[in-house]
Order: sequence, then C-alpha cells, then structure tokens
Amino acid sequence: MVAKIIETNPTPFQKVAIDPITLDIIENALRNARAEMDATLFRTAMSPGIREQGDAFPLIANNEGKMVVGQFGSFLGGFLKNYKGTIEEGDIIWLSDPYSVEGAISHLNDWLVIMPVFKDGKLVAWTCHFGHQTDVGGKVPGSLPTDATSIFQEGIRIPPVKLYRKGVLNEDLLELVLNNTRTRDWCRSDLNAIIASCRIAARRITELCGRFGTETFVSATGELLERNKRAMAQLIATSISEEKVSFEDYICDDGRGYGPYKLKATMWREGDKVILDWEGTSPQSESSINFYLNENMLKMFFGIYMIMVFDPQILFNDGFYDLVETRIPEGSLLKPKYPAALSCRTHGIGRVFDVLGALLGQRTPEFLNAAGFSSSPHLMLSGTYRGSGKYYQLFQIGFGGIPGRPFGDGPDGHSLWPNFTNVPNEFLEAYFPLRIERYETIPDSGGPGLHRGGNGVRIAYRFLEPGAIAIHDDRWFTYPWGVNGGEPGWRSRRVLIRADGTEKVLAAKIDDIQVRPGDLLIFDTWGGGGWGDPLARDPALVAGDVKRGLVTADGAKRYGVVLAADGSVDAAATDSLRDSLRTARGETGLFNFGGDIEELRERCVAETGLPAPVDPAMQESVRAA
Repeated sequence: MVAKIIETNPTPFQKVAIDPITLDIIENALRNARAEMDATLFRTAMSPGIREQGDAFPLIANNEGKMVVGQFGSFLGGFLKNYKGTIEEGDIIWLSDPYSVEGAISHLNDWLVIMPVFKDGKLVAWTCHFGHQTDVGGKVPGSLPTDATSIFQEGIRIPPVKLYRKGVLNEDLLELVLNNTRTRDWCRSDLNAIIASCRIAARRITELCGRFGTETFVSATGELLERNKRAMAQLIATSISEEKVSFEDYICDDGRGYGPYKLKATMWREGDKVILDWEGTSPQSESSINFYLNENMLKMFFGIYMIMVFDPQILFNDGFYDLVETRIPEGSLLKPKYPAALSCRTHGIGRVFDVLGALLGQRTPEFLNAAGFSSSPHLMLSGTYRGSGKYYQLFQIGFGGIPGRPFGDGPDGHSLWPNFTNVPNEFLEAYFPLRIERYETIPDSGGPGLHRGGNGVRIAYRFLEPGAIAIHDDRWFTYPWGVNGGEPGWRSRRVLIRADGTEKVLAAKIDDIQVRPGDLLIFDTWGGGGWGDPLARDPALVAGDVKRGLVTADGAKRYGVVLAADGSVDAAATDSLRDSLRTARGETGLFNFGGDIEELRERCVAETGLPAPVDPAMQESVRAA
C-alpha cells in the first residue's frame, strides 16, 4: 500500500471472536446500508442514466480496502497501490481516470468517490460509489466517441484528488471539472448524490461500531471475507477441473470497419487455485472498444457466476481473491497500453460474462447458460430547441433478451445488469424532443430451445427537433449463441427512416448522425440464445408464447410446433414436423454459433444490410495500400 493513512489513534485492532448471531446482524446491516446508498443516490441524482436506469455501483469495504458488500468488487486496490498522498479523516477522494486505478473504473464517464470511515481516530472501513455521468467533455456529446484513438479525446481525466480535505470542499477543483462538461447541472447534482450515498453508509458503519464495538465490527468484516473464501474454496474444488478448457467469443467491430475482435480465455485449476488465462485475445484496438479489465473485477465476475449458479446464498465479496489467478496479456484488448481509448468498452464487459459462463459450463452442461444480452447498448441524442436555443442531451441504455437457462426461459427485454431499470417513456417524452411510437419485445428474436431465449426490444423514436444521435451497439455480426441444442437469438439492427420515407441501416457504432423533425429511428436489440433442444419443448408452452405475442405462428415451427387456426396445437402435424426436423438436422452440438466467422462474413450483407467488418490484422496492409 503506497497511500499513507493518517490515524490519530495508533493502537492496533485486536481480533475478537464473533458469535453467529452478531455476525448475521452485521452482515445484513451492511447489506441494508448498501441498499440505502442506492436509494439515496436514485432519489437525489438528476441524470436519467443514474436517476432512472441505476447506472451506478456502490460498495462498502473493510479497513484494508476489500469489498464486503457491493457488486463489482473493490475499487480500492489500484487506488491504494498508486495514490501517493495521505488520507485523513474528513477526506473524500474523487477520480475518473481508469489508468490511475488499474481499471477499477473503465471509462472517463464513471465518476468514482472514495470515502474513508474513521472511528475514534482509526480507519474502520471505506465507502465508495461510482456513477455514469451523461457528459464529461471530449470531442462528442456524451463523451463516448466511437472513433477515438486516444483517451485524451474522450473528456476530462480526473486523477485521484481530494474533493474534500478534512471536511472542506475544494470548490475551485469542482468548478474546473464542471466547466468541462456539457451538462454541468446534472453532473453537479449526480456528484453530490454519490457523495451523499457514501456519507449515509459511513454513518451506518459508525452506528454499528457504536452498537457492537469497533473491534467487533472490524473482526466481523474480516470473518465475512474468510467465510466467503471457505465457501468459494469448496465450490472451486468440486466444480473446476485441473484439465484446461478454452472458449472464445467476439466483439463484432470497432466502429471503424474492422472486426471481429476475439476474447479468448482458458481456465484450469492448480491445487486450490483457479487460473484464468486470456492469452489469444486480440491485440488492443486503435479505436475505443478496448476494455481495461481490472483483475479484481475479473475475479469478482468469476465469483458472481460461481455463486449464482452453484450457491446463491453466499454473500459475494473480495474474500476469495487469493483463490483466483488472472493472466491478461499486456497490450491486448483487455489490457490496453496507455493512452488507448476506452469509451466504447461496454461490449467487452458483457462479453467477458459470456466467456466465463461458457468456460464454467463446459464441464457441467446442465448448468451452462447460452449467450444473452451481454452489453449495454447506448443511444445518445443531443441538440438545441429551435425556439429557445436551449440545449438538450440524452443518454439511454437499451435492454434485450436474457439467455435461456438450465431452469427456465430467459426474461424478455431485460438489462445485462440485474439492478438496472428502463427509462420510462413518459420521462423521455416529457424531458426530450421525441416521441416513443413503439416499445415492445420482438417476437421470435429469442433463440428457440427447450428453454427459450428472451426476446430483444424494439424502440421507435420519432424526433421532434433537429439534433444528432450516436449509437454504441454490438451483436449485429456474430450471433448470441445457443447451447445444448438451443439455437442462436436474433442479432441487433438499427434503421433510420427519414421524414421523406428513405431508409438507411445504421452501423452499430456511430457518432454525429444528424436527424431532423419527423425522422424515425427503429432500434432493435438482440435476443438471448436458446437452451436445450427446441423440439423437446412442450407444444403447449409454444402455443402459449404465440398467444402472448412472444413467438409468431411461423416461429413456432422452429420448435416443430404446428398450430391450428384457433391457436391450439395440431398434435399430428406437430409430431410429423418434429420427426422431419430431427432427421434433417442430425446431432446437435454443445454450442450453436450460427456459423463460423468466415461464413458470417459471406452472409453479412444479405443478412444485415451492412458490409462485413475487415479482419483487424489487415489494418496495416490497408494503410500501406
């Protein structure tokens, strides 16, 4: 630890025994404090990305900086290792530069607040929270340029600095940063909300220390970490083989015409430790799709998947990190070298989940999930009202199909992140110059399977004022793959219909597309892959899906189900169709990717209306030509 903690009380903590009831009370009190952080933030923030969608992530860590409750793993390891200053009671640290904290946050829009919690002169815990800001400057509104080649083009970079020093606000620093945003009022409000959420958690921690004693509280946080490690050690020993398994998936393109970019991982166990080796991942992109994957975040992703699949009752925290070793090649898409651009990194985050799920499920296919809505597609809209000249700017995250799962269908129209919610259409229409003409799930977009993949979402935006849109999207070239005989889900698609009736299929990653009043954007997100043999799905379930508008009558035939005119199952025709489909298809595989990369290239224009991306390895030869 490089950061110097200033404590007025030098007495070291003594570890004390914790009875199970006290430990349980402290655990649930910390869970509630984390929930209170969210509630405080969402009720006081202004931007729709945080206020309505919940694009923010809190944590509470022990006095060593290890996450006890949270979601993404601790943000503190890289900060404590690299911060050269002192930390005292009343200090609040503020930062946004991923390179300063080893990728604990992944792009400049994420403003992270770190607050040490002192009791009687000693550091007892940390509270932290980061949230996505609508705009932090840079070359485009929204600060997420798809064509950026350097992080310097993406907005203001805030290194770890003291926003509050011993309880005193550095107003000049705050004004300097806000002067670099296009949405200063939202950013100020959101930052204050993040700080308030950290303070409320700090208050709950000091209350716990007062109730149970500081040494009891500190010992309890240590025991919660140890308990997690013991549980994870058991899961790893019983679920992870010493034999290596590998898997690779892709980010479709980089917004500059090159792709797909490979994410490859190999996993095995050595003794009680899991190795996650990302050798074979594509070199870093010249564009902004790089994802600086923090190693602790990767460990947490692994742990979350293990816990949710095998034992959801375990409190996931940082306790098990010693049991996971990560190897990420320097200069790769997941560990780019400074000052590589990072603003379009959202697709890498989600794809890591798909890869980890495929690795962990290969040995136990009954627990294997298909690929699903593994990203957070962004729509940005900005402009000025014709009458008043007032500026407006929207940042919105799209939802899609969750994959078919071992124990049921994937939800339709859901977020990659469980806590995210959609921006209500009423909010969009009240605060922005647009009208939502359609908001619906897309029938048949979920992959057929014994358990159906969730459907994607279609949103139709009618623009009422001149403006410009930007889009971050993926899974338009590769398919969300199915497993155990399940079929892939549909891919994403974006069509801009001008007021004069002309149509254009838009690329997945674009900036500064001008729109005029009357133009219509139809934004289709992708569906989840199916799980299991669709010909084994109960025909009555398929008929029910058709009745609810989730599957069409023609789509039911992909399950081998034929429906009568009244919507009931035609049993004889269904048996006949299923027999013929089984004969024609032959044996099913563990994964169904919808074709290999070269096959997808050949079919790309016909299937998507867009040219296939060029192999990234060809960039040098293209430049030379």
